[in-house]
Amino acid sequence: MAEPAGQLLGPLEVRRRHRFAGYVRAIGAIVWKDLAAELHSRELLGAMLVFALLVILIFNFALELDLRTRATITSGVLWVTFAFAGTLGLNRSMAVEKDRGCLDGLLLAPVDRSAIYFGKSAANLIFLLIVVAVVLPLYSLLYNVNLLVPGLIGVIVLGCLGYIAVGTLLASMAVQARTRDILLPILLFPVVLPVLVAAIKATNGFLQGLEMADIRPWLNLLIVYDVVFTAVAFMLFDFVVEE
Repeated sequence: MAEPAGQLLGPLEVRRRHRFAGYVRAIGAIVWKDLAAELHSRELLGAMLVFALLVILIFNFALELDLRTRATITSGVLWVTFAFAGTLGLNRSMAVEKDRGCLDGLLLAPVDRSAIYFGKSAANLIFLLIVVAVVLPLYSLLYNVNLLVPGLIGVIVLGCLGYIAVGTLLASMAVQARTRDILLPILLFPVVLPVLVAAIKATNGFLQGLEMADIRPWLNLLIVYDVVFTAVAFMLFDFVVEE
């Protein structure tokens, strides 16, 4: 007598769930490793925060503008700050792995290499969002602009997600070169230009109080960019680190 299909698929389902649980544990272990290393050294996050705060202060003293004009430039100033602080973090994140020989150890670990990509991306995203969490209230205080708007914060998260998805992949490629500090911005900024433009437009839309119909195209572009480039990075990461 034939066994029910559910009993035949049972062991396969169990193995699939075990593999998925191991995959998630590998991602979590990489994220925890990066957070613990940063907690110990305070090297990467400290540099990102100092850089971001300096940019905000320099713009504040350099641009003596009235309140209305300041509101119109806020989106540009914010995303310049996030983009350059994020690039600094991406460069240091992969350079530390390479210089300490940790990257070779990660590649030799018996885990799917895409788990390394997602672990590094998640850690980089956490560092960038910590910078965002510090910059937004400080910017609101200095420029007298309310940035604690739910829609605006959603745009920033979507923009940071796309930026880190591409940046982690390109940082993994650039870290192999001696001129990695120069190479990463040259590779990164042309590719992330669509996400930066969409994020600036959507941010400006929320700050100017535009209708949702006017902001939605930029939000859709951000979502599509995040999905497409995360999928591309997932497929290419193995080839990038292999080279």
